[in-house]
Amino acid sequence: MKYYLGAYAASPNHSGWNPQLESAFYNELKALPNIKGLEHPFLGSLHQHDDNWFLANIDSQWDYVFTCIPGIMNALGQNPKFGIASEDEAGRAAALSFMQQACAAIGKLNSHLSRQAVRAIMIQTAPARHKAPSSKAALLASLQTMLQWDWQGAKIVIEHCDAYVDSHAPSKGFLALTDELDVLGTVNASLAADLQLGMVINWGRSVFETRNAEGAVQHIHSAQAAGVLTGVMFSGVSDKDSAYGAWRDSHQPPQQSERVKHGEPGSWMTEQAMHDCLAACDTPEALLVLGAKIGIRPLDATIEQRIGTVRDTLAILDRFLPAG
Repeated sequence: MKYYLGAYAASPNHSGWNPQLESAFYNELKALPNIKGLEHPFLGSLHQHDDNWFLANIDSQWDYVFTCIPGIMNALGQNPKFGIASEDEAGRAAALSFMQQACAAIGKLNSHLSRQAVRAIMIQTAPARHKAPSSKAALLASLQTMLQWDWQGAKIVIEHCDAYVDSHAPSKGFLALTDELDVLGTVNASLAADLQLGMVINWGRSVFETRNAEGAVQHIHSAQAAGVLTGVMFSGVSDKDSAYGAWRDSHQPPQQSERVKHGEPGSWMTEQAMHDCLAACDTPEALLVLGAKIGIRPLDATIEQRIGTVRDTLAILDRFLPAG
C-alpha cells in the first residue's frame, strides 16, 4: 500500500522559509517507497512560499489531496465569521472566494503535471460555533455553489474537525458530525455516483472532540453508515503536557513502542488504536484518502529524525494492510 503524507507538518521549515532545507527534506520523501503523494496545505496560492519551487521539487508521480484547514485558520484569525458554514453572508462569501482560489490552484498543479493529479480537496465547516453563528443551511448553500465549478475530477470531501461541545474548550469548534452528514446526504441525493461528496475522519480531531480514544472509530462508523466515508488520516493527540501540548491539535506521532522507535511516549494514538480504525473500515485499502499527518518535536529535529518518524508511522499502516 501507498499513503498520503501531510508532509508540511513534518517539515524542517517550522518557521520562515529555507528552500534548500525543504529541497533536502523533499528528496528524502521521494525516496520513501510507500508514499502515494501529499496532503497539501492550501493557504491562498498553490504553495505558501513559492509555487515555482514546489513544482520543481515534487515527484511527478505523486498524487495530491488538498487540505484547506491552514488557510481557513489563518482567515479565522482575521475574521471569526469566515467559513462556508457561516450565517454571515460576507464571511461565507469570503470563504467561497478562498475555495475558488483553491480550485484554480488545483488546475495549475494538474496543468503542470499534464494529468489529474489532485484526487480530492478536503474542506472544513468553519466558523467556530462559539465565536460566530453557523448552520447546515449555510453549508448546503456553499456546497451547491462549489459544485458549479470545474474541480477537474477532484472529489470534494468534508474533513470533520472537532465540533463545538460544552464540556471543554475547542480546538476548531466547527459543525457537529451529524450536521455535516445530514448536509452531505441532502447534496448527494441529487448527484450522480461519481460526483458525490464524501467525508474524511481525522483521528486526532475526532479524539480531541470526544476525549475518548475510541472517538475516531465511532466517527468512522457514523460516516460509513451514511455511505460517505472517503478517507482516514492519522494525526495524534494526548492529554499529556509534553512538547506537543496537552489537548492540542499538534499532530502528535504515534505512541512510542518497541516497534515504533520514533514516537511520542504520551500519545494516545497507539498502533492498536490505528489498527482499530482500519478494522472499522469495510475496505480500508479502497479509501480514496488514507495516510498520516505528523508533527515533529523538538522543532530543531534533523531531517533524518523527521523521516524516521514518518517511516515508523507509515509502517504501522503497512503492518495492517496487505502489500501491493
